[in-house]
Amino acid sequence: MSFLRDTMVIFRRQEKLALRNPAWVIIGLTQPILYLALFGPLLTRLPASSLGVPAGNAYKFFVPGLLIQLGLFGSTFVGFTIIADWRSGVIERFRVTPVSRLAIMAGRVLRDVVTLVVQALVLVLAGLAFGLRAQLGAILISFGFIVLVAVGLASVSYATGLLTKSEDAFAPMVNTIVVPLMLLSGIMLPMTLGPGWLQGIARISPFRYIIDAMREAFQGHYFNTIMVEGIAVAAGMAAMFLWLGSRVFLRENA
Repeated sequence: MSFLRDTMVIFRRQEKLALRNPAWVIIGLTQPILYLALFGPLLTRLPASSLGVPAGNAYKFFVPGLLIQLGLFGSTFVGFTIIADWRSGVIERFRVTPVSRLAIMAGRVLRDVVTLVVQALVLVLAGLAFGLRAQLGAILISFGFIVLVAVGLASVSYATGLLTKSEDAFAPMVNTIVVPLMLLSGIMLPMTLGPGWLQGIARISPFRYIIDAMREAFQGHYFNTIMVEGIAVAAGMAAMFLWLGSRVFLRENA
């Protein structure tokens, strides 16, 4: 009970800070919306067979990718906030309180999950305005994937920020890892359009399996191998990164 109570205390504090300055939430949503408006119409000109979706449903291919892009960038850069808190002495003050060390991370991660779910809802509504047609079940499944991605990436981002304690080190490290993973995930275009060697390399990106599973859900396919692979990868990644983040917080805040 103490851990849950402490987590909610941290969550409420972080949520109040976010509501006082909602600019970053809006900025984080701006990029996917721009892609939806400026890049999405180009996909409608591609043959439906190349996207793997029925004719006239290009947004069923594109929106799942944008949702993962939102989760990817919205979660990996949250480490900047803990660097700022460490520098200003907030983390040090928490160390001398009886609050659970894991709750310091869990409350922040919970805030990030809530923020990303709200952003994802806005993105889906924008997609519906552009012509996306998807079942409610597919949308709920996609939100489930977003939650798993956010939990894992936010946890490891906070841990990395706490270890580096420097924006100058944190930013290039994150960009070096995230950008190739995003490009290899087939967010914008299907990887099947690329040469064989590129498709082979793309298999190292866990987000490719997650995006493929979400696209299957948007087409109404909920029970197949692709969906199982996506769920396994998302859950496994979330569990591993949550474990790594927890170890760092326990060690750094001992």
